[in-house]
Amino acid sequence: MVVVVSLENERAKKAKSFDTLMSLVKDDLDQVNRTIIDRMHSPVELIPQLAGHLVASGGKRLRPVLTLASAKLAGHTGDRHIKLAACVEFIHTATLLHDDVVDESELRRGQASANALFGNKPSVLVGDFLFSRSFELMVEDGSLSVLAILSRASSVIAEGEVLQLITANDTDTSEDSYLEVIRSKTAALFAAACRIGAVVAERPKAEEEALDSYGLNLGIAFQLIDDVLDYSAKQAVLGKTVGDDFREGKITLPIILAFRRGDDEEREFWRRTVERLEQQEGDLEHAFSLMEKHGTLADTIARARHYGEVARDALRLFPDGAIKQAMIDVIDFCIDRAY
Repeated sequence: MVVVVSLENERAKKAKSFDTLMSLVKDDLDQVNRTIIDRMHSPVELIPQLAGHLVASGGKRLRPVLTLASAKLAGHTGDRHIKLAACVEFIHTATLLHDDVVDESELRRGQASANALFGNKPSVLVGDFLFSRSFELMVEDGSLSVLAILSRASSVIAEGEVLQLITANDTDTSEDSYLEVIRSKTAALFAAACRIGAVVAERPKAEEEALDSYGLNLGIAFQLIDDVLDYSAKQAVLGKTVGDDFREGKITLPIILAFRRGDDEEREFWRRTVERLEQQEGDLEHAFSLMEKHGTLADTIARARHYGEVARDALRLFPDGAIKQAMIDVIDFCIDRAY
């Protein structure tokens, strides 16, 4: 007898995997959210108004959740991880505000972006405010190790943003160069968010490095799936426009692979559309067809699965239990967003 499993049931199962992790850290996350609201306060009315718009716009709080989960996995019994998880979310939110200005984005999580509502200058300045708040929280924690990890992550993120600007519209960008961008721009904060969980628990260096590896590789997998989603009908469900990366000439792995595997005529198509941004009606559909022809979306997902397996392997150092299993399941949740 053949058992047929509904694809919708599988999707629901994967979504539930993230809900499981959320439930395991719910009490801590409630405290984090209260800390975020408290620390967004400012007598300058526009600051909490603009920051609150983004913080309340429906994000899953994945990065602070990873800090809370990592601290729990490492056996931390205090409350230092609460402020540090809020610190991680402030760093992330600040980078989103700056990203949307740089990318001239009009939507964020299906809603008008902060820069679309309030303008570019306020968005940049409130992003700076949130970065400053994050450093206040680091100083309050009092650990030089935590300060070193999170401040380094902040500088690496900025380097990644600049590196992405340098590679923008450049079809000669190599896969290694692009991976360096996403390691810096996205995965560095995942890694730092997880590593500080072991630091506050005062665990050995090997456990710090294991959680760092888990976060780093999960972050790479997460961003690779984001690359795929830009060319997926699921974007509409997520409140985003299909093909934004293509229209902006953003060089991501599906394009890098399509360019590398294409013939001369196909490469000229990519040069015209993403280097020179000379786009015309039907170009996005042709881009889809070339990606399908060369299997670049499927191969990007395969690479994400590879990094997911590295992240999974990093957790072998820790004893089995509910929190470890939930962190493993989140790897599948992040990757299976593509389906």
